[in-house]
Parts: sequence; C-alpha cells; structure tokens
Amino acid sequence: MSSREKRAQKPSISAIKTMIEEATVDAYDEGEQAMGWQCALDEHLELPFITRVLGVEVKVERIELRDDNSIVAICNRGRERQAIPMLDLPLPKPPPAGWEWIAAYSYFCRGARS
Repeated sequence: MSSREKRAQKPSISAIKTMIEEATVDAYDEGEQAMGWQCALDEHLELPFITRVLGVEVKVERIELRDDNSIVAICNRGRERQAIPMLDLPLPKPPPAGWEWIAAYSYFCRGARS
C-alpha cells in the first residue's frame, strides 16, 4: 500500500479519541477548546493544498479561529478569498497530510466526545 493510500484511510475511533484528547487537553471552556483545535490543525494539517469548492478549484491557505469559536479554512482563487467552515470543507483525493485532524474535529463537533 502506498503512502498516499495509507493517508486516505479513515482513522480509527481510538485514534480520533486520542487526537481529541491532545487538542483539548487543559481546555476548560468552548473558547479554549476551539483554540486547541486551531493549534492542532495548524500543527498537523499540511498547508497549502488544493481542493474544489462548488466545482471551483481553490487553494486552502490557512486556518482561522473566529470570534464565535468556529474554525474556518481561508481559501483563495486568484484575487478572491473566502472563509469556508472547516466542517464544510471538501477534501481532495488524496487528502493532504494531517487530514485526520479534520476528521477528529468533525467527530468532536458532532458531540461524540465520550
């Protein structure tokens, strides 16, 4: 199996729970949890990468934490920039290195924290 194929394999629930613990350790409220996720995504997600949003190719340049504690991907196409909620961001095939952290963040946000 190639490294690209390994990269595209869905992480186990055990691995996801370990990532959740790492991202939210010492976080006492929603704001601290969001900051933990932003730091984890910044550290582990390989940026920039190219994906498609509504059929248009865009470059995901960076991750931002918003005032409402949401995490967005800042995408650009030419001179245009748009923030896409991380949970709505379509991933390319194969996904970028570190995409598992997006999967863990999604799992966390769906309320599967236990």
